[in-house]
Amino acid sequence: MVNERITEDLFRDNIKKDELYKKGKIISEEQASKNIKIEKLLKNASKSGNGCGKPEFIIQFKENSDFIIVVECKPKIQLHKSKEGNKYKDYAVDGVLLYSSFLSKEYDVLSIAMSGEDKDNLRISHYLQLKGTKEAHQIFEEDKLFIVGNYLDGYKKDERKFNQDYQELLRYSKILNDKLHSIKIPESQRSLLISGILIALKDKAFCNAYKFQKPKELSENLINTIKNKLTDVQNEHITEIITTYSFIKTHTIISKEENRLREIITEIDEKINNFMRTYQYYDVLGQFYIEFLRYANNDKGLGIVLTPPHITELFSEIANVNKESIVLDNCAGTGGFLISAMRKMIKDAKGDSDKEERIKDKQLIGIEFQHDIFALVCSNMYIHGDGRSNLIKGSCFDDRIIKQVKEFKPNAGFLNPPYKSTKTDKEELEFVLNNLNILQKCSLCIAIIPMSCALAQSGIGLTLKERLLKEHTLEAVFSMPKELFHNSNVGVNTCVIVFKAKEKHPINYKTYFGYWKDDGFIKRKQGREDYNNKWNEIKSYWLINHRNKEEIVGHSVKKVVSAKDEWCVEAYMKTDYSDLTKDDFEKTLKECIIYSLRSGLIKNVSEKSINDNLLNLNINNWKNFKIVDLFDIKKGERIVKEERIDGNIPLITATSENNGVVTYISYDEFKESKKIFQGKLTIDMFFNVFYHDYEYFSDDNVHTLIPKNISLNRYVCLFFVTVLRRLQYKYDFGRQVRLQRLYLDEIKLPVDKAGNPDWQFMENYIKSLPYSSNI
Repeated sequence: MVNERITEDLFRDNIKKDELYKKGKIISEEQASKNIKIEKLLKNASKSGNGCGKPEFIIQFKENSDFIIVVECKPKIQLHKSKEGNKYKDYAVDGVLLYSSFLSKEYDVLSIAMSGEDKDNLRISHYLQLKGTKEAHQIFEEDKLFIVGNYLDGYKKDERKFNQDYQELLRYSKILNDKLHSIKIPESQRSLLISGILIALKDKAFCNAYKFQKPKELSENLINTIKNKLTDVQNEHITEIITTYSFIKTHTIISKEENRLREIITEIDEKINNFMRTYQYYDVLGQFYIEFLRYANNDKGLGIVLTPPHITELFSEIANVNKESIVLDNCAGTGGFLISAMRKMIKDAKGDSDKEERIKDKQLIGIEFQHDIFALVCSNMYIHGDGRSNLIKGSCFDDRIIKQVKEFKPNAGFLNPPYKSTKTDKEELEFVLNNLNILQKCSLCIAIIPMSCALAQSGIGLTLKERLLKEHTLEAVFSMPKELFHNSNVGVNTCVIVFKAKEKHPINYKTYFGYWKDDGFIKRKQGREDYNNKWNEIKSYWLINHRNKEEIVGHSVKKVVSAKDEWCVEAYMKTDYSDLTKDDFEKTLKECIIYSLRSGLIKNVSEKSINDNLLNLNINNWKNFKIVDLFDIKKGERIVKEERIDGNIPLITATSENNGVVTYISYDEFKESKKIFQGKLTIDMFFNVFYHDYEYFSDDNVHTLIPKNISLNRYVCLFFVTVLRRLQYKYDFGRQVRLQRLYLDEIKLPVDKAGNPDWQFMENYIKSLPYSSNI
């Protein structure tokens, strides 16, 4: 006869063997809890629908009070999980997830469902439901029971937990920013204040004293503690760095008003220090810097745009950073690249304390020119206990500094160079050349730069590209998300370039180009975030394909390029048509009808199609055609706003809305001086494609396609609109439509038995769609 008590005994024995249990660091309760909050949450969680929920086990952690484990046991493995998921009383998974749905209102909950009586034949499932969320996701290996300490570690390392904590940290950064603004601390000093406080919180004497000190005494203690801590650092600029913090002692409010500084220190300890203790080697200061300067009146604040942390981590993965790496960042900023590299290097050291010490002392080198930023990166590295003595203040182009850094023999280079904003600024690629010049031969240099640098085909940009290929090998280029720097309030389009140092780019060498435009992050109130927890999976896909140099339609391509070519995947990659469906064509049709209805071209709308034939697209049988083999391309003419005289002829310009029509201008005024078209397709500078079954003018951001040797009717043109739009991924603000680019573009089309475009099929297909009778 089955006995649930046997299953419970197996779990109970597992708890009692755990070190956390033996040391009294956890509270294990059965059926009920003395914790009033837990009991209140379980009050209506009965599996039968009436009364209080009574899990087999409830485990609390004394040092992690926001996390609990709840356990439900069943004697038979057949009673582990129902198909419906709502048989709470009879099945272990169903029941424990019911408890989790109630408890997660106030706690992060690890739910364990355990079924069976034989310890060698158990069904065990684990689910983590974070506080305030509606879904529980599976975590840990199935059918394996872990010690409680492992459950705690796994919970802390879970990517969803990290994302939740990180977003909470960003929310706090806004609150702290407002608070510091209200007490008149300048944007450029806010991150320094935080870094100074974090340094002081490493001192036990300071931690014990600050809560009891008056404002003046506390500000002096804070300065002195920072000074004492940083004095141990072997860096020639340490006196200057310490001086940077002097504002704390003289600031009118924090050095005089009761509780102001004390409250800030307490909050930073609770909100930031706790995060840093849980997630080591993470550039927290950099993220606060971004938030503090996002709305600064002095444009980019201290003058740099910081790389998002998931990208600094990505660089270390691309370069295969390990415990033997010696990493150089010649534009160090707040140290994001160095901290991410250190995290990977320390992990690879696998607990070897001597190796960890060498990594921190000898294998991380940063150069930073700006004084305030240099103070910040030194403090940041000190907080992480790493290579603070190898941070160099000055220009990376200084011969003395170059010689000094070369002595370290760096074998991995990372950088996000200052983006050029005036004619006198150095070019971004000059910083890349500088980094490569310092690296050991065959080392990888990885840089994130404006896309315009990679596209340059003339001037200084071309000259620098020629220098790069003459001395180094272009291994890879990745086109990055267009809003990557949204959190820094910067709209630059970027790419990542990978060079092998000091080996001339070989003739006929194929460079790998990747389309890395979707990192899974979305814009929310806090900024761009990995809200749907897609990043790790996407990152893995990117890295595997890059390492294997795989060519995948719609994702990557290998191409022999010269300095005169565009260094971006968009110029060479085959377009993916495999997911083109009937819905795409229907969407085009409906958009056209909506414009016709709004503009009065039609009065009523019918759902009827012209014919009822069901046609299959059979995309696998389509062939590629160059756009210029099918169409002549005519560029529109500039018509500035001041010259536009109202009329009834549509003016087409660059927009994704209203069929490209921005206004209506006078036919009589422009008929002699401007080209007028009718019944044609247009492509604007961002590759928005429309069909216009009416007369129109177009400005110089729009190209009109004029069919060669054939007259295309409206149905075929609408088919073309849908197919052409598949190329839109190639173009954006950083790489706009130009005639020379259109000359190289291809589209895929259905063909007849002779291999020519099947115009009749295209017409019939559009006619078969709902609403086609309105065209």
